[in-house]
Amino acid sequence: MLSRDDSVKKQHLAVRNSVGWYDFTHKLLEVTGADATEFLDKIFVNNIAKAKVGGAKYTLMLNEDGIIIDDVIVFHMEEDKYWVSTLYINELISWFDAHRGESKIAYKNITPDWKMYSVQGPKSKDLVNALVTEKIDDQKFFTIRDNKIDNIPVKVARSGYTGEKVGYEIYVAPENTGVLEAKITENGKAFDAMQITEVDVMVLTLAAEKGFILMLDIADTNPFEVGFEGTINWEKDFIGKKALEMIKNEKPKRQLLGFIVDDIDARIYGGPHGATVMANGEVAGKVTKFAHGFTIGKNIGYALVETAKAKIGDTVTINGYEAVLKDKKLS
Repeated sequence: MLSRDDSVKKQHLAVRNSVGWYDFTHKLLEVTGADATEFLDKIFVNNIAKAKVGGAKYTLMLNEDGIIIDDVIVFHMEEDKYWVSTLYINELISWFDAHRGESKIAYKNITPDWKMYSVQGPKSKDLVNALVTEKIDDQKFFTIRDNKIDNIPVKVARSGYTGEKVGYEIYVAPENTGVLEAKITENGKAFDAMQITEVDVMVLTLAAEKGFILMLDIADTNPFEVGFEGTINWEKDFIGKKALEMIKNEKPKRQLLGFIVDDIDARIYGGPHGATVMANGEVAGKVTKFAHGFTIGKNIGYALVETAKAKIGDTVTINGYEAVLKDKKLS
């Protein structure tokens, strides 16, 4: 019988080597109205106005001090209609409420109307093509299209949270999930598809290897500290811009880095109360996440460290274990 560690490894490698699929629905806020584009451009740092209908933008939401309070994907569904994909929809709605002013917009939580299935890995396009009416061969990254599976309306986005070059997310009404799961299971046999049931694989191990972050990695930081300054569009106004302009020419005092621990038995905690990173006998930062990188066969993680005390290439100590600091992309 498989242990949990064996199960996580098997599912992780299925995504890397063939295709894995799982139900992992983010929260969805639908934003509509004549001022929808202008409002979202004020709220988020990326240029939402440049997202064509059917396109998407990954972007950050900041407070007035330039501190990250959410990272989201904004889908441009129709003219004056957007979907915002987030894990923190109540906080998002509260922020919108506080800053909407007289904007001609409406927004509502449509999460109950949709389930999202992620299909990821080198054979994911083959599997999705076996399901849908309209082939997706020419669908570009960060786009979303209407499609059908057995006459059931679906929306197919080319995106994902695994770091794979090919991956898709299928949105379907909840009442049709049984049909969709049956279709994926049956058609997936030809591509060695595996259903992913381990949460660690969905949100941690795959993402950590490829430099993908969670809010627990970047909470209470600014974009420069975590390598997301490239998402900022300086040609427009947005909440937090003035604060960022004051610091953009300064060297960040902290940096989010990856690390590798050779000791296979290492146990290190991440999160808000993550393990302390020690460099030359001094506290240099804290661990935000820790996982096993099954692709490289080593324990890996991320740490937010003070740039004056530690940098890429340095060996630091975490919970008594030696760790080498790396770029966030670890495989």
